[in-house]
Amino acid sequence: MAFEPPQRLLRALGETRRTGSEGADEADEWLEKLPELARQAVDLRELTVERVQAPGGRSSLVLLVRQHDGTPAVLKLAPERARPESERAALAHWDGRGAVRLLDPGDSHGVLLLERLQPDLSVRSLPEAKALLEAAGTLRRLWVEPPAGHVFETVAERTGRQAEAMRAAAGDEAGAEVGALVDAALAARDELLAGPPEARLLHGTFRQSKVLAGERAPWLAVGPDPVVGECAFDLARLVRDRVEDLIASPSGPSITRRRVKRLAESLEVDQERLRGWTLFRAVESGVRAGRVGRLRDAELLLEFAGWL
Repeated sequence: MAFEPPQRLLRALGETRRTGSEGADEADEWLEKLPELARQAVDLRELTVERVQAPGGRSSLVLLVRQHDGTPAVLKLAPERARPESERAALAHWDGRGAVRLLDPGDSHGVLLLERLQPDLSVRSLPEAKALLEAAGTLRRLWVEPPAGHVFETVAERTGRQAEAMRAAAGDEAGAEVGALVDAALAARDELLAGPPEARLLHGTFRQSKVLAGERAPWLAVGPDPVVGECAFDLARLVRDRVEDLIASPSGPSITRRRVKRLAESLEVDQERLRGWTLFRAVESGVRAGRVGRLRDAELLLEFAGWL
């Protein structure tokens, strides 16, 4: 089986290498072994490969396949740094409720066999207002109690790592404006984590493009990087969806404020907590984009963060 990994995946792994991020060597080794890993995974499950899904994700290879009885499915291979076993545990716990169904919960390490959704039809294809409504409704279904004895990362742990990286990046290269945004984001995080933590299983990287059309349900979430914490953290990433359109609009700041209010009310999330986590996550993403050379993305995200 010959194939070329999608360019999006190669670029993302290249960013890891350039920044010297933890796991860069392991990601390089995984990429080198990927053709053989994919062949073994396909042969073991007696699958027929239709095509590589492109552009695909930034952290995994996705193959559209058919099982030995002809049933369509998706085979996903991911390196350890993408936390595929955490994704497996979350999908098994949701068991198809609001999310893609895991077809083999006991599958091989780093390999996920999933039900086939419509890979080229996401909520993002809908008009903006409808897309936000459908995405929010899907997200609500995922917010459940985590399994007993879970080993998922917490919001405090994940954002703690991110906060350290933000401080280092801001101290090394950022100007006064970016430094002020980092300070505001870190202060918001400290305040948000001051009280007793909420404990819900969250998608972790939710956005419109992570919600695909299905057959047993109109829309189902894919590609979680699960984390346990408060719902406002999960919803915050959705607030900035289509950020390029927001920045292009002269009414971008007011649209953003209305979006925060509407999403908070519709999902019964505290509006100020949603605003705070939206600020933190936008600044964190903007600083990280700048570090890896995605300067246009960094500019958009930090301008958006300034509206909050």
